[in-house]
Amino acid sequence: MKFKRAFKLMYNGEKIKLPSWGGYWYWDDEKKTVIMHTKEGKEMDIRETERVIYTLSNILDDGWVLADEENCPELGGEATFGFDEAIKYLKRGMKVKRKGWNGKDQYIELATNVSFKTPNDEVINVDHIDMGNKAIAFHGTSGVQLGWLASQSDMLSED
Repeated sequence: MKFKRAFKLMYNGEKIKLPSWGGYWYWDDEKKTVIMHTKEGKEMDIRETERVIYTLSNILDDGWVLADEENCPELGGEATFGFDEAIKYLKRGMKVKRKGWNGKDQYIELATNVSFKTPNDEVINVDHIDMGNKAIAFHGTSGVQLGWLASQSDMLSED
């Protein structure tokens, strides 16, 4: 849901979050402000945020959900999200991994400034007309795989 709707719910006593969050936000009627309850259990007035751009980008996200005992680790649940959210997080510079991946500490991230060396030792900077100079990199047990492609299972799972 859009933040406008999420804010109304929060103002009426609900806790809200983005799907990947371990914590949540809620309205403190006494202080007349939004309180950010972090995944570490810390509570912070939204006006004290040190990461203004990050906080604003979260507010502009359309993926807000109600925080509850199933989807919020701070309330006893587990944060999961789908491939659509994973792409958003990659574009924001975050690392993403699936719960179902077998290898320990496997994840994907957005690689930028991609280049390669030809057999003649010429370094070519990739600059694709549609993608620019970036690709998804998979960090697995055998090293990094540049240009990773998601499977049907990856794209349709919510873990």
